[in-house]
Amino acid sequence: MEFLLDANVAYTLLVTGILLVLLALVTPGTGMLEIGALFAFVLAGYGAYHLGVNPWALVILVVSMVPFVYALKVAKWRMALLGAAILLVIVGSIFLFLNEDGWPAVNPIVATFVSLFYGGFLYFGIERSVAAMLARPSHDLDALVGRVGEAKSKIHDSGSVQVSGELWSARSEKSIPAGSTIRVIKREGFVLLVEKVS
Repeated sequence: MEFLLDANVAYTLLVTGILLVLLALVTPGTGMLEIGALFAFVLAGYGAYHLGVNPWALVILVVSMVPFVYALKVAKWRMALLGAAILLVIVGSIFLFLNEDGWPAVNPIVATFVSLFYGGFLYFGIERSVAAMLARPSHDLDALVGRVGEAKSKIHDSGSVQVSGELWSARSEKSIPAGSTIRVIKREGFVLLVEKVS
């Protein structure tokens, strides 16, 4: 376990843990990302315990979560907020471990590579995941309201209509004979409330 006392290894494990936490926020469900993050944090914590932690850098890392959470909610500024979160993670991570002289103990080449790799992954991967989550479904049932179709059976308390090429259960406040042209005025679950088109 001596290799965990290397600042470069502890740094990489810490950034990996942060990345896994952010991915878990975007794609919850399996628990695998959370377990991976916990494992990375435990190993990074072992190294941090022996190396010592710069408290200001730790504050910067915690603050980096704020623009990330806002990026999930605010579409207009998403790219800028994700960029700010990445920048804060990079700065906080590099200065998290200091050597005896007070300079960053993490090798600048390692820090640059890891920061760019993880930062790029965060920027593109999470931005795309959020966009996919917020995308409107391709089969939007609310889009049926206002559409015109045909009564396939007599409709009153129940019946069936064909709208947008599909057969739907329907009901109407007034009796509508089969073969009539109808308009969808409301959707209640998978039942369409329709009216006869004059």
